[in-house]
Amino acid sequence: MHQKVASADSRYLAMLIVGLTGGMGVGKSTVAQLLSEKGAKVIDVDALGRQIIEAGGSAVSDVIRRFGPAVASGDGGINRAALAEIVFGDEEQLTALEEISHPAINDLLDQAVEEIQSRDSIVVYDMAVLVESRLGCDTQHPYEVVVVVEAPMSDRLERLKNQRGIAESDALARIELQASDEERRAVAQFIIANGGDLGSLADATIELWDQLELLLESKNS
Repeated sequence: MHQKVASADSRYLAMLIVGLTGGMGVGKSTVAQLLSEKGAKVIDVDALGRQIIEAGGSAVSDVIRRFGPAVASGDGGINRAALAEIVFGDEEQLTALEEISHPAINDLLDQAVEEIQSRDSIVVYDMAVLVESRLGCDTQHPYEVVVVVEAPMSDRLERLKNQRGIAESDALARIELQASDEERRAVAQFIIANGGDLGSLADATIELWDQLELLLESKNS
């Protein structure tokens, strides 16, 4: 970290919170990992979404109350496959689920940020549905900068098939339900184009990191 920031009184240092997003198969998780290696504190928002419906999760009882006992799993959590059958392609049901899950996820986001010891950190919310939701916005620590990762559709489909076993037709159906590239670009301060070469992606991520460090330094100067 730049000396100017490091020498400041830690009581008054501010974090820089970044929203990292992108469609299925663009390589967003790889960028998140590369940012983590540079020193970012990465919070996996999708993992928080799973956590709230696991046994003991904060949203379990509300989800069962709304969608019925058929979505309950034997271990005290939520059967994600059963829940997905109900909400997939049904906007009203999906909205009902989001009204339960998103506040719970935002609460966990706040907790995760508060647990970060270094107050002059770059914090990254790794999240698929940044554009489509208020996740990471309706929190005590909303993201200030948006980074969008993009990739050619052919690369995305190949990656989803080879790495996650998702057939092209299923992948296209899921991608269709997500925000478009144009919608993501409209809210982005930074765009990383992933052409499939890891070295080039790493170089682009390093360039991004340098820009984020400058923004953090500006906040704390």
